[in-house]
Amino acid sequence: MDRAHENIMEHLILSGALEPAGIDSETGEFLYNFTPKLKEVSPMLYEEHVSHVNGELMRLWENGFLNINMTENNPIVRLTSKAFDEVEISKLSKEDRWGIEEIKRILRSKNSDIM
Repeated sequence: MDRAHENIMEHLILSGALEPAGIDSETGEFLYNFTPKLKEVSPMLYEEHVSHVNGELMRLWENGFLNINMTENNPIVRLTSKAFDEVEISKLSKEDRWGIEEIKRILRSKNSDIM
């Protein structure tokens, strides 16, 4: 990572818009999550992030890992049985595997019905 990216990350962390989420077990690199504060700290980055997340949700839905009623204003995301099938999960890209695990974590933290 170059110095410009380091400065941006430092600014986001210090402003509370970015927080450590763990360490990548394959690379040993730190992983980060955006916080809700991102919307006020960097509206453009927030919009890019929302667009990226929506694209990821669509891919997982199209591949049968999620149930989402796309006709609702605030659709509820539910995991399908395929989201718990390690063989099916192993077929996903690294990014999508991380995404499905992050969705599970978020749903668990909200004490939601994840099926």
